[in-house]
Amino acid sequence: MESIDFIKIVSAVLALAIAIIGHEIMHGWVAYRYGDLTAKNAGRLSINPLVHVDLVGTILVPLSMYFIPILLGAESGLLFGWAKPVPINTATVIRNGGYNAAMQVDLAGIVYNFTLGALASVALMAMSAPTTADTFLYLFSYVFMYQLLIINIVLGVFNLLPIPQFDGAHFIMHLALKHKVNSVAEFIYKNERYGIFIVLLVLMTPLKDYLLFMPVQTILHLLLG
Repeated sequence: MESIDFIKIVSAVLALAIAIIGHEIMHGWVAYRYGDLTAKNAGRLSINPLVHVDLVGTILVPLSMYFIPILLGAESGLLFGWAKPVPINTATVIRNGGYNAAMQVDLAGIVYNFTLGALASVALMAMSAPTTADTFLYLFSYVFMYQLLIINIVLGVFNLLPIPQFDGAHFIMHLALKHKVNSVAEFIYKNERYGIFIVLLVLMTPLKDYLLFMPVQTILHLLLG
């Protein structure tokens, strides 16, 4: 049992790191394709996890979501978190590629997460469920692919939500600017400081069932059949 718990924790931490760091790198990489060197010059296109760590989003939130349910006598919570946002000069992106380019930057991380989740689902379907006769490496690989699938789909869905500071809201803001619906863009921009409070409201109330878990379950059903 201790071995299984160790595998679950290590694979979840590794999968979360790959999901959130890759998510941020993709934002910077797409911006770089449109001439924005901000992320590159800041060293944020690196796969070195240390340059992407955010104290709250990468450490405190995931640890809290995992261990608080255990302390309360429940199953460990689903890991969720975020990395330090990659710096992007949106003005440069828009100047070189228009609002369509800005929207591509907004969705880059989400596309990465859904793509990685889909690849993990393909790997899982090709693997048989582990048994006691299987090696430690096979068991770890299976659990890791499962964690990679779940975490990436959760992050993809969550970032699609139109919460200020999140990718979904940024996409709507740039879409609104493209079509000159400035009031919508201004509303999102002015309320970005409240984004973290909306996130906590979603995570700590039944809203998470409707906005997060139900869409996640639907996507998992489509991927795994």
